[in-house]
Amino acid sequence: MDLDAYVLAHHADWARLERLLKQHRLSGAEADELVERYQQVATHLSVLRSAAPDPTLVAHLSSLLARARNRSVGTRVGTWDGVRRFLVDRFPAALYRLRWWWIGTMAANVVVTAVMMWWLLDHPAVEQGLLSPDDVDQLVNNDFEGYYSQYAASHFAAQVWVNNAWVTALCLGLGILGLPLVKVLFDNIANLAIIGSVMIRHDRGELFWGLILPHGLLELTAVFVAGGVGFRLFWSWVEPGDRSRSQAVAREGRTAATVALGLVLVLLVSGLIEAFVTPSGLPTFARVGIGLLAEAAFLTYVFVLGRAAYLRGETGDIDDALLEDRVASQG
Repeated sequence: MDLDAYVLAHHADWARLERLLKQHRLSGAEADELVERYQQVATHLSVLRSAAPDPTLVAHLSSLLARARNRSVGTRVGTWDGVRRFLVDRFPAALYRLRWWWIGTMAANVVVTAVMMWWLLDHPAVEQGLLSPDDVDQLVNNDFEGYYSQYAASHFAAQVWVNNAWVTALCLGLGILGLPLVKVLFDNIANLAIIGSVMIRHDRGELFWGLILPHGLLELTAVFVAGGVGFRLFWSWVEPGDRSRSQAVAREGRTAATVALGLVLVLLVSGLIEAFVTPSGLPTFARVGIGLLAEAAFLTYVFVLGRAAYLRGETGDIDDALLEDRVASQG
């Protein structure tokens, strides 16, 4: 393709789009023209990329399209309707679409934790190699229960939220590397298994489960969701399917960002339960019941709201309108 001739033929279209972007206010007809010019220039960019990928020209048109995209949809996505759509459509749809990845991660972790606890209980000598008798006595009689009441509830909720958000961020951030994610998850459940086996061996099992389950069900579910999404991100570049490897990784990366943002809210709920319910004076059955209700609410959110959104075509990826147009072209 003759690049100079192509530029000469379409330069007026690009200049017109730029003039529209410089106007402070647009009439209805001009707003419609902005959208049409945006689509037109997107097609031109696609043609140039496939036939004559001049870096300077591609960068200029990409910048022009980004400004046009922000001008045409920026006000819409910043409204409360965007928040509602995220909570009702994008986030639950992402959870539902990737359900088998995080359910599989959850099942594997639960099984490994159970096996580790059983093995540790059957091999008490291992406990002596991990903790001194004084450490065990301190953990069983003071530290474990005292951990949930050593700070003011509001401060503790913030501390727990930040800590759990960091763990989920590690799961999502390290997911694309594969093996580091396995280590993060293993370290998380190994700590749980060791403490649980020590508490159960010293007849404090009821206290252990009574303090772990109220917040732990939702909290660990959030971690396993992050782990499952991280594994899906890793698999997207191992086996990209019918997309290019970069497209597959980009799609799952954007979905991972959606999940990360949504899990901030999930972890906020689990943090509030851990700060205000777990150490409360409520009977054990009531505290555990609250934890079960929170977990049931999350699963209902995924498999009712998420399934409905997924069937409507939502995937958890961002809107097509916010992505750079990729128009098929023939050279």
